[in-house]
Amino acid sequence: MGISIMTLQEHLRELRSRVIFSVIFFCVAFAVCYFSAQKIYEILLQPFIEISNQQNRKLIYTSPAEAFVTYLKLSFSSALFFSTPIFLAEIYLFLSPALYKNEKKNILLIIFFSPFLFLCGAIFAYFFILPLALQFFASFEVQGLASSANFSIQLETRLSEYLNFVENLLLGFGVAFQFPILLLLLIRLDLLSANDLRRKRRYWIVIIFVVAAILTPPDVVSQLSLAVLLILLFEITILIGQKFNK
Repeated sequence: MGISIMTLQEHLRELRSRVIFSVIFFCVAFAVCYFSAQKIYEILLQPFIEISNQQNRKLIYTSPAEAFVTYLKLSFSSALFFSTPIFLAEIYLFLSPALYKNEKKNILLIIFFSPFLFLCGAIFAYFFILPLALQFFASFEVQGLASSANFSIQLETRLSEYLNFVENLLLGFGVAFQFPILLLLLIRLDLLSANDLRRKRRYWIVIIFVVAAILTPPDVVSQLSLAVLLILLFEITILIGQKFNK
């Protein structure tokens, strides 16, 4: 009886130490990101600057606290991004003594490839999709109306709205890039096979378009780009999955 209680206490102490370490790491990351928030925002602004074509554009904020709150949100999101691999590693280290060898292998694959694929999705969205989406929205600008040459329709977005748009786009692509990991995990667990994916390809494509519409901002460019990319990843997953089924 004493041994089981002691073992439970040891587990609780280990859990407590890992939670404390994770929280401290996140707080340090948040502090670093907060003092670097302007630099981070400048990086996110670069695609917006590039589509400006020498026009006198500006971002505005319409409440006294909006800029401060926006920087806090940006710092939190950035800190969470950098801390997630640490969180996953701490969870694995806590659970690993109770896991079988094949379970450890599956979880390690997720811990390694999940952040990597998320980063790939976010980078792809930043360099390719975000400029296209901004160019699409900027195309609705009008310099001088037929009824009044002095009146124009120009894009002047709020600081917080631009951050929300960019974060949603990067997050949507990052999450969508987890799709192959989910399918490969199901294949490794023998809950699914590559042949199942191939036979029901048309249904998966419909699901992909629905997911793309949910995960991206409501513009056709982002949704179609993500859908096409997910279909490509789906086909690659089938090829990799065939090796697992052999």
